[in-house]
Amino acid sequence: MQRFVPLVAIALCGLALAPRGEAKSFRALHVRLAQPSVEGSDVLNEGGCPSGTLPDNGACVHFEEADDESDALPPSIEQNAHRERSGKWVLYDQIPRRPDRPADYDAYVYPVPPGLPGGKSVISGYDLDRPDETQRRGRTLHATGHGGVDLPQARGTPVKMITLDHQQGDAEVVYTGPLFGTTVVTRHTLREGGGLRDYILLFGHLDAIAPGLEKGRSVRAGDVVGAVGDTGSPELIHLHLEARRVREGVDVTTVKWPNQLLAPEVSVVCDPRNVLPLR
Repeated sequence: MQRFVPLVAIALCGLALAPRGEAKSFRALHVRLAQPSVEGSDVLNEGGCPSGTLPDNGACVHFEEADDESDALPPSIEQNAHRERSGKWVLYDQIPRRPDRPADYDAYVYPVPPGLPGGKSVISGYDLDRPDETQRRGRTLHATGHGGVDLPQARGTPVKMITLDHQQGDAEVVYTGPLFGTTVVTRHTLREGGGLRDYILLFGHLDAIAPGLEKGRSVRAGDVVGAVGDTGSPELIHLHLEARRVREGVDVTTVKWPNQLLAPEVSVVCDPRNVLPLR
């Protein structure tokens, strides 16, 4: 744990600044996710993604150069975007924190006990609703921006299921395996806006998945889903917890490949404070 904090501080706080005079125009595209390890995919680049894509927050984002220099300008303030190291702007859908939900991360319940001094839990929070210059980036990170919360804890700490705010019934496991390192994904049905909506939670970078946990299994609050680790993020031992709202009419249990759970036509990333239970 003492080793973890300075490593993360370096990874999350070091800014990568582009040299002057290297202006290059890129066309801003909406996020399209690709599965790097799917059989038959294109040759992988150094970031582990197929050619024609770049790694971004654990997924692979398509990009292309643009002919029009105006595309090098930042998107309008109404759009959610960040600028990649390559110079391209990436646009995406996201659901920001609702004003009625506390901004303080320590007002919420998490799947692991607090792992920071002073009883705090979150070392890197959700920032996809922030201006580009305040989103997470660093020399040791391929990703720009952060769509979840990072919860540092000792390797092997049990990760326990939580019941989301306004959840109806038990959660259901919809995927276990490689995604954000070793990952468990669960589906939760919430009462929202007078109706029912499905959300998924991603428990990423696990050291191991709980024995017997598999797709289709129901899980209740307190059930162990795995153990904290650093798969997919070597030496940065933590739990990546991400919440996504499933699109209307989509049944995530029928999704064939795990990367499709993150596809914009399947789910939209949201600030986890919208759905996490309050202390």
